[in-house]
Amino acid sequence: MSEVAVSTEVQPGSGEFTVVRSGLDPVADFTSFAQASTPALYRIAYLLCGDQHRAQDLVQLALERTFKAWKKVGDGEPFAYARRVLATARIDTWRRTRREVLSEDPASITRVRSVPASDTGLAERDRLVRALMVLSVKQRRVVVLRYLLDRSEADTAAELGISAGTVKSTASRALAQLRVLVASDGEGSRS
Repeated sequence: MSEVAVSTEVQPGSGEFTVVRSGLDPVADFTSFAQASTPALYRIAYLLCGDQHRAQDLVQLALERTFKAWKKVGDGEPFAYARRVLATARIDTWRRTRREVLSEDPASITRVRSVPASDTGLAERDRLVRALMVLSVKQRRVVVLRYLLDRSEADTAAELGISAGTVKSTASRALAQLRVLVASDGEGSRS
């Protein structure tokens, strides 16, 4: 069997991965998918749970379940399937434990006082992630599913097991709180 290279490309504006394969066995095919999509899956998992170690566990679980279902999803949208597994696994964990313990208190994290011009995008993202960690678990999940993963209100409601009205009100309150947190953090880091 001759080996043929796998090309992975990110669709502009969507953040979705397209894996083009030909001539590879399923294990090699999955391996190339896992290598290409693990960083994006980790970012999503981290924003869902707010803990580095839990995020790594969620990514591993998502990749494991995606591999088990590779015959069904390998030729379709494997990244979408893995992303769905991430969200579902995180929700299942939350339902089982009903208790969240953050590894760090967001208030105790020191703020960056001066940032070189080349790192302003990184500082903005860091500020946003820190603000997300201050939100309640429910608000954070709604914001991540609704805006980061670009889900509709109905899809977000179905994934979280809440009504569409609850999604709207929770998203509205969370965005208002994020605006205040990001604005106050931005003023504090400019001092």
